Amino acid sequence: MAETTHGPVDAATVPRRARRSRTPRFVRTIWQTKGLARWILLVGVVITVVFVMFALFAPWIAPYGYDQVRDAGGDFPKSAAPGGDHLLGTNDQFFDIYSRVVWGARTAVTVVVLSVVISTVVGVPLGLVSGYVGGWFDRITVFLMDALYSFPSLLLAIVFSFLLRDALGGGIFAAALSLTAIYIPQYFRVVRNTTVSAREATYVEAAKAIGAPPRTVMRKYLFGNVVQSVPVIGTLNAADALGTLAALGFLGFGIQPTEASEWGYDLSRALDNVGAGDVSPALWPGLAIILLVTALTLVGEGLNETLNPTLRRRRLRKVVLPPRSEEKSR
Repeated sequence: MAETTHGPVDAATVPRRARRSRTPRFVRTIWQTKGLARWILLVGVVITVVFVMFALFAPWIAPYGYDQVRDAGGDFPKSAAPGGDHLLGTNDQFFDIYSRVVWGARTAVTVVVLSVVISTVVGVPLGLVSGYVGGWFDRITVFLMDALYSFPSLLLAIVFSFLLRDALGGGIFAAALSLTAIYIPQYFRVVRNTTVSAREATYVEAAKAIGAPPRTVMRKYLFGNVVQSVPVIGTLNAADALGTLAALGFLGFGIQPTEASEWGYDLSRALDNVGAGDVSPALWPGLAIILLVTALTLVGEGLNETLNPTLRRRRLRKVVLPPRSEEKSR
């Protein structure tokens, strides 16, 4: 028999298939995709990362605070032109526009992440339990979610903003909860419908036959199969949440200027300047909204076409045939 060694294994001797298995499946799927979907996802991720960096390092990037109207040299000028100490100028509230745009990135990212995370944490388990248990619990939850889903999203966000303002004020957390009420029914409906179809599958019946309790069946056998579309829904909801947040701020129902910088509010304050021929106060927050909404939409569409096996175009691997062995001499 051949002698077995237990020394360190050289990475070069490890088969390529074994090394590739260590890479997360999600990353491998994206890497093996070709065509426009991959570039859409890449462009969306790059732009999104830029805004996330602005959000994380806003105190070091922004020269002033989001509500700062004076420095050591005195009060800021009102509606000043770009240049000097104010790179993008100031608005009619004496705020530095560049600082407001940078701090607005932190507000937007925080609200979007909170709303999507809370919606997922509430909607996914609720849809999973409702679809698996069925009965009266399923009927009640479906009725409540359909009732919420039937309202226009902006109107529902305005209603919850009014209800939460007295209890939580006009801050970031209240705005995130106002948006959460819009997206919980979406996660619930997707997960519940998928669970209803999957609970009759053979592997679920086999788990029941060996005595697995409902909690184990849902956690171990159903959860991984019903949440595959949740990341795509989450990225698309993030883009919609940013637009809804900007709409709330534009209408005056969103985050108050003393609580945080918000692009929609700054855009509404700049309407008078636009009427007077000064577009700078409206240009930069509006451009930030457009760029981030576009980036998040590209990420969602790219993930959809990358992770969906019916839409994904896989990269063809080059086939290398082994060298032909020399014919044995007769």
